[in-house]
Amino acid sequence: MLKTVAVIVVPNFSIFEFGTVYEIFGIDRGGRGGNVPTFDFRVCTPEPGHVRLKSGLSMEVGLGLEATADADLVIMVPYGRDEDVPEPVLDALRAADARGAWVMSICSAAFALARAGLLNGRRCTTHWHYSQELADRYPDVQVDENVLYVQDGNVISSAGTAAGIDACLHLVRVELGANVAASIARDMVVPPHRDGGQAQYIDRPMPTCGSAPMEELLRWMVQNLDREHTVADLAARVHMSARTFARRFRSETGATPAAWLNSQRVLRAQELLESTDLNIDEIARESGFGHPVLLRHHFAKVLDTSPQSYRRTFRGQLVEAG
Repeated sequence: MLKTVAVIVVPNFSIFEFGTVYEIFGIDRGGRGGNVPTFDFRVCTPEPGHVRLKSGLSMEVGLGLEATADADLVIMVPYGRDEDVPEPVLDALRAADARGAWVMSICSAAFALARAGLLNGRRCTTHWHYSQELADRYPDVQVDENVLYVQDGNVISSAGTAAGIDACLHLVRVELGANVAASIARDMVVPPHRDGGQAQYIDRPMPTCGSAPMEELLRWMVQNLDREHTVADLAARVHMSARTFARRFRSETGATPAAWLNSQRVLRAQELLESTDLNIDEIARESGFGHPVLLRHHFAKVLDTSPQSYRRTFRGQLVEAG
């Protein structure tokens, strides 16, 4: 059972992500109902004393890495990912993994787990800003930028910032049950489980192409998403055969014309859900899907959530007082 939680901090660590971990495991909620246990919460560092934060503040940390030796969960919080992680920290992470303890990274702290070798052959995630860098630097790691968190065996990694809350609540559900996780979430005034994944938060600008005619065609397609587009018609616009066009399109965009169109239609639907009061039928027509069932299908496929949930997340719910 999850009882002892050790959080490793190193110089230049991020206070918000540390705070999310403390909120879940560091606060004594024993008297608030919901059968929430009191965790043995430890903060440790390679060299006890003043540890500077990314914000310029500092924290007095009295425990060394020996505090991780018997912990049920060892958490690495983000730091300046370009800085070297002290070898004793990597050893502590490896030792926790070797004895079967839970090991968790919040946001870009996945780089420390990767450097320790804990993510080799494993699936993980990190903030979408850093997902490609993580994949490039550690090719043996399977990076999924579209999710809020990943559990692969005893290792859990979370996406950016607040996704650490989702990862921690997931572990609480696994170890202590849904009722305990819901009680903690209720006390924090956060949802016990968020719909969708990190994909819905990623800013994806329209890609550019190496050739001016193809880039001009892409812009025209975006301006005419509500029209039907066959490969033959698109090829004719750039004076190519259908076969040559299909090959060139894929080489320059990384996708087939149909897949590229669907991704742009999802982007358009996102914009409409965020900025207009159009209903789902109208958004399906405006974005080029035509029918709500197609909109919902492609929205779930790309963003792992529904249009309604996406709108609630990014628009909020109107509350009428009185």
